[in-house]
Parts: sequence; C-alpha cells; structure tokens
Amino acid sequence: MKKYITLLLITLFFTTHNISGQQPISSNILEIGWEEHLGDTIPLDLVFINDQSDTVTLRQLIDKPTVLSFVYFNCPGVCNPLQEGIAHVADKVDMELGKDYQILTISFDTTDSPEKAIKKKKNFVEHIIKDKAAYWIYLTGDQKNIDAITNAVGFRFKETGLDFAHPSGIILLSPEGKITRYLYGLDFLPFDLKLAIIEAQDGLAKPTINKVLQYCFNYNPQGQGYTLSITRITGIIIIFISLLVFISLLIGRGRSAKKQS
Repeated sequence: MKKYITLLLITLFFTTHNISGQQPISSNILEIGWEEHLGDTIPLDLVFINDQSDTVTLRQLIDKPTVLSFVYFNCPGVCNPLQEGIAHVADKVDMELGKDYQILTISFDTTDSPEKAIKKKKNFVEHIIKDKAAYWIYLTGDQKNIDAITNAVGFRFKETGLDFAHPSGIILLSPEGKITRYLYGLDFLPFDLKLAIIEAQDGLAKPTINKVLQYCFNYNPQGQGYTLSITRITGIIIIFISLLVFISLLIGRGRSAKKQS
C-alpha cells in the first residue's frame, strides 16, 4: 500500500506543479485579466464625463445596484458583443432597469469622447432597452481616473498598438459602491443577473462560480479572446483519476483484509 500512496503523491506533485507553474505563451497575459476585489469599495469621488457631456462623480451616479462594465469604443473584438450581451439580458431579466438597478459602462480609452458614447449608446441600448436607455450611462475620462477605477476593481488591460488587449465581463456594485460579484464572459443568464442584483442590494459579496472558466481558458491578446488551456484541464483530469484509483485501492485492500479474517 505504501508504494501506491507514494506513486499517488508523486503524480499529484508533478501534475499540480505543472499546472501552477505553467507559463503563458506571452508575457502580456500576466498583465491582462481579472483580479477579484470582492468586498472592496470603489473610490466614489472619481470624476468622469457622461454621455450628456456633464462632469459627474461615481458618488453622484451610484445610488442603487449597479452593473459596471469596461469597453473602448473602437474595439474590433469583444466590446461590441459584451454590450449586446448586457443589453439583451437587461431586456429579459425580471428586474426593472432604473428602479431596481442601473448600468454604467466606462471607456478605458482616453481618446473616447461623449460624442462617441452617444453613438455606441444608440447602437447597443436604445434599440433594445428603448425607454429605459437613460439608466444605462456611458462614461469617459482621463488616464488618472481610468487607472484608479480599473485598478480598484481588478480590470487589467494593456495597450497593443492602436487597440487594447483586455478581458470581458461585468461587475456588480452595491448602492454604496461595494464590489459584490463578478460575472465573466459576453452573455449572461437573466437568473444570474437577477440574483447578483439582489445580492448587490444587500451588499453581499459572493464568489463567482463560473470562475473555473478563467482557470481553464487562457486569454489571447492577439485574438482578443479565450483559448482552451489543454494542459490545465488535462492536469485536473489526471488528479481526478488518480484520486479514484487511490480510493479504489483502499476499498479493495479493505475487502481483502475482511476476507482473510
């Protein structure tokens, strides 16, 4: 039995070492992605310009559960699908936009302007949400305030030529600006959003169940998308099988001992 335990421990060591020590294809990957800051309160005195060209602070805007997202308006990749995904789930969720929650979208590109924000809002908001469009606010700002808010929520992006490499997803904030949930991806289920809004209203910070996707998928800055991490998934499968084998050996040894007695 000792040799089986030793074999299992060796397998687990090399497998987990390979997973945790896996190096990304590009060093840029280390600078791109999400770093959850659940339970933290964002700096509410940061200043931005809304899609009506008014100068506002986050404190003035956030007075109810808030869905926060980050985009840049010339994005050729995931920003448009993300905004479409938010618009569609807002249209389907059993919560009233403007009463139960609101949506804030902040551009992390300092060259974006309120004029560009208005165009984006027409494309992704007004034709889907229609009369509730006023409760989806687009914000632009300077580098200092953009860096402050993205660092506060753990949104890590990197400029790559004329574009940016960045992750996609939404963040739920409580009426006090507390980070209560991260939802990753481009499409969101109405039930997930409703639950996240209710938790945000109560200020309950909950971990994201589907964060496993972030573990199993690597971000590809060139394609601005996610690619399946075969090594990580293979490692998980090996660990699972090793544990099953180990348990089977223990059960088999126990049965043999009973028969001999």
